[in-house]
Amino acid sequence: MNSLETSSPPADPGALPAYAKNLNGPQKDAVLTTEGPVLMLAGAGTGKTAALTARLAHLIATRRAWPSEILCVTFTNKAAREMRERVGRHIGDAVEGMPWLGTFHSIGAKMLRRHAELVGLASNYTIIDTDDQLRLLKQLIRENDLDEKRWPARQLASLLDRWKNRGLNPGDLDAVENEAYANGRGQQFYTLYQERLKTLNACDFGDLLLHMLNILRRHRDVLEQYQQRFKYILVDEYQDTNQVQYLWLRLLAQERRNICVVGDDDQSIYSWRGAEVANILKFEKDFPGAAVIKLEQNYRSTPQILAAASGLIDANSQRLGKTLWTDLPAGDRVKAIGVWDGPEEARRLGEDIERLEREGASLDQVAILVRAQYQTREVEDRFIQIGLNYRIIGGFRFYERAEIRDALAYLRVIEQPADDLAFERIYNQPKRGLGAKTLDAMRRHAKRTDMPLAAASIDLCDSDELPARARNSLKALLQQFLLWRENAQSETPANLLRRIVTESGYEEMLQKDRGPESAGRLENLSELARAMEDYDSLTDFLEHVSLVMENDARDQGEKVTIMTMHAAKGLEFDHVFLPGWEEGVFPSQRALDEGGLASLEEERRLAYVAITRAKRRCTILHAANRRIYGQWTSSIPSRFIEELPSEHVEQETTLTGGASLWRANWSEQDDPFAHVSTARPDKSATRGPGWQRALATGYDSKPVRVAENKRSAASFAAKPRSDVAIGARVFHDKFGYGTVADQDGNKLEIAFEKAGTKRVLDSFVKLAE
Repeated sequence: MNSLETSSPPADPGALPAYAKNLNGPQKDAVLTTEGPVLMLAGAGTGKTAALTARLAHLIATRRAWPSEILCVTFTNKAAREMRERVGRHIGDAVEGMPWLGTFHSIGAKMLRRHAELVGLASNYTIIDTDDQLRLLKQLIRENDLDEKRWPARQLASLLDRWKNRGLNPGDLDAVENEAYANGRGQQFYTLYQERLKTLNACDFGDLLLHMLNILRRHRDVLEQYQQRFKYILVDEYQDTNQVQYLWLRLLAQERRNICVVGDDDQSIYSWRGAEVANILKFEKDFPGAAVIKLEQNYRSTPQILAAASGLIDANSQRLGKTLWTDLPAGDRVKAIGVWDGPEEARRLGEDIERLEREGASLDQVAILVRAQYQTREVEDRFIQIGLNYRIIGGFRFYERAEIRDALAYLRVIEQPADDLAFERIYNQPKRGLGAKTLDAMRRHAKRTDMPLAAASIDLCDSDELPARARNSLKALLQQFLLWRENAQSETPANLLRRIVTESGYEEMLQKDRGPESAGRLENLSELARAMEDYDSLTDFLEHVSLVMENDARDQGEKVTIMTMHAAKGLEFDHVFLPGWEEGVFPSQRALDEGGLASLEEERRLAYVAITRAKRRCTILHAANRRIYGQWTSSIPSRFIEELPSEHVEQETTLTGGASLWRANWSEQDDPFAHVSTARPDKSATRGPGWQRALATGYDSKPVRVAENKRSAASFAAKPRSDVAIGARVFHDKFGYGTVADQDGNKLEIAFEKAGTKRVLDSFVKLAE
């Protein structure tokens, strides 16, 4: 066991060094309050990084501790590098002696190397990545006669990550957690997995902290050595800590209690990663007598933007509370714009950004922040049409995402059977038991016969060159392509894609993948189908995609940034646009359904984060109608818009057909933009001498353009219901029971028993029985 002997030079209570002279009052307090627990409650844009680095530099410069006696924890390697560079500018080479400045995982790994034998590992243990973890879990699933299709390895990996983030060992799982996998075998597989890792002298990322937490709990001597070693502990982004990180830190800090945590409860938006906002909310309870220093002077946004954001977040009950202010000029009010539908929203975004560009604004200082990635598709298509450069941050452009490329590959093979690149991409996606050896055989035969890959594969199905299982799987796939090609003659491209996603097994594959991204991938495929509804032929759509991809490849210069709200945390832009602020989109319906009030408050914190990214102007957009999963839906503005202080918001409505159509009640069959028919005349070509020839040659029939419904949107304005009046008791699927308090045409104001007062359309409620 390594010795942790320490020594410390005497403290020098001299004057505050030059690096802290430009700090404001609360920032200086955060630097100078060195002894005892400190909560630096730092609002958005209040200079918390400057205060944190100055505090770290101050501890070293005043000789309160050697650099090796300070534990400084960040969440990302980038943050750790930035802090090291900043402190280095203040105190010079001394920063190089800070071995305990880094991320939770890097510090956990450093500690575990010293004490690995206490958890049955050697000090040269291997840290496995996600791919290795999945391979190992699949082995365990097969060895224990479990159906991997029903209980996928990714689901088990997600559960293991969740349990380890909560500091749970196999023996700590309760009955509910145990039932979460394979009908009560969660604990068994967790135990088997940990034993296999130990045999391999390996651990995963979750083990780096969980193992150390177990060591600190079970070996008092090790805990005491680290408690003596770390004279000061600093933690950045404390609101994002999970349970195991929280328990680990609390143990290390209990003896000296010189812990300073920096965070903002109003910016806790990562519960889906295991973060618990309760950790920062109960800091004063964990460390009685803690000094709470609020950084409230904002250096980023205008007073109008700050007032709007502060008014919104005030609606949250679980918060410590602070009031942001700034010396900057008042600026423009936050603008909330109501448009008719999604396409008009995209057009408005393009027009407003082009106007800003004409006024001299840099596109690099313009951002569009969305709640979900599928929202970007219409915006991207519009920007391509008008030649407006953009970049996607924290993800791929819509047509570059893996699931979209897979779907397009299926469509390309249907449109052009000789497209070998497309066929290679999806011949075994989802898995059909057609591995690399099968592909090599297909390529060899295609080269020998000078035929496209799909056509050459037909011959292999009637030969002994492939194993029987591979032949059967390949033949089944080729037959599917034949049927899909026939379907293409009588179905719209959008419906064809929906058929392919289902019948190919791709949808089932994503549904069984319990990873955090699987639901978003399904949403993206639904949005792709929605995009295809604007095209009458598969050829036209694929040509459009090719042009989009070509434009993507050659765009240079300044670009508008498009990203999710989650990815935007910590960033800032002069001009921020926030589209899709409607109930069900933002706040997300899935979040509300799965998490209730706690999720609603996190969604509101996400709205607060989004607004406070703006330095000069913030524009919110909401649509009266939006097509979701292929269905036109009448939308109501997000409750977050209603919660913004009216004196700091400029409302604008630009609805096609006049403001009287706002929230009009119309259904899919009344949709003024819908086609009269979604089917095409049956124009199937006569089959050749067999399905193989049909697949190889394709069909040459041309799609028939369908006439569009040209009726005026105004003809679909809804009439008020006669059976609903003020005082009536009604039921709403989402908000529950309530009483009608006011009525304006087909719009009702209802006092719901549990959800409070809401404004909804009368068609969304029914009379209570």
